[in-house]
Amino acid sequence: MKLTDQKIRAIKWENDFLYLLDQRLLPNQEVYVQFTSSRNVADAIRDMVVRGAPAIGITAAYAVVLSAQSHRDLPNWREAVLDDIEILQNSRPTAVNLAWALTRMRKRLLAEMTDPVNDLLQEAQTIHQEDVTANYHMAKAGAAFLVPGSRVLTHCNTGALATGGYGTALGVIRRAWEKGKLERVYADETRPWLQGSRLTAWELQQEGIPTTLICEGAAASLMRQQRVDWVIVGADRIVANGDVANKIGTYSLAVLARQHGVKFMVVAPNSTVDMTIGKGSDIPIEFRSAEELIKIGEIQVGVTNIDAWNPAFDITPSELIDCIVTETAVIECPNRERMRATFR
Repeated sequence: MKLTDQKIRAIKWENDFLYLLDQRLLPNQEVYVQFTSSRNVADAIRDMVVRGAPAIGITAAYAVVLSAQSHRDLPNWREAVLDDIEILQNSRPTAVNLAWALTRMRKRLLAEMTDPVNDLLQEAQTIHQEDVTANYHMAKAGAAFLVPGSRVLTHCNTGALATGGYGTALGVIRRAWEKGKLERVYADETRPWLQGSRLTAWELQQEGIPTTLICEGAAASLMRQQRVDWVIVGADRIVANGDVANKIGTYSLAVLARQHGVKFMVVAPNSTVDMTIGKGSDIPIEFRSAEELIKIGEIQVGVTNIDAWNPAFDITPSELIDCIVTETAVIECPNRERMRATFR
């Protein structure tokens, strides 16, 4: 499927500019923000205008093109672009797709080029298209595990908004619905940014997929009533022993799923796999401000001047995961040996 065929497009490159659908405003407003500066894109990544590991990587790739456009007339333009890449690299530390995409863009930057801006743009568009294609492969492989009548619980947002298009975990859910295997989706609201209630529920509504919104605290009761067959989530980093970093709250769902006999699936592209890190406890975890906990949007809902512990991600150990699905492989009961055999 082509990029322009996507029903929901979080990232667009048009007329030499980058446009991002401001996900902070969904579902109430659908507003695209235009970017002409890579440093403004770094701010947008940090401020959650765009989020989701694959989407962050794609956005950063296009930001490198913006940097080349801005600096191409300078004698030391490559050095200036490399400086901007470093700023982009530090915008969010946990999602490995960011570093993966920037490594590709840096390699292209340092190679011989006939038209630097156009050559870099072609690389960014290739990264974008590869992600969409990978999502379709993952969707097919993951949906094969589900049987007709399956009920799925998902966390955060892993759909077209979080990727180049179609989605990772939500791509599996879409495919299962298309194949007549899905009865219902339960979407965690996903505090503190409410990606589940604002973004996932919105995407599922666009597709006409039966969806029930729950708060995270209701997941245990839902599973105890045997109303969930699979928990299907995405990932921001998968490491060498099969441990997974994902949106905060994923680990607790994995514990609950194991307690109640519910299957647990992680869906992410190969670019999310980081074999240079041995175990989950070594993954750098991003911590965010207390303001996110005491406000919803601009509305204050909590007390001020209070200490807060606000990690953006947690680590789910491999022993709680039934399968990891990528575009090229399915690793059941992941461990170090199976990861090494798959991702040499």
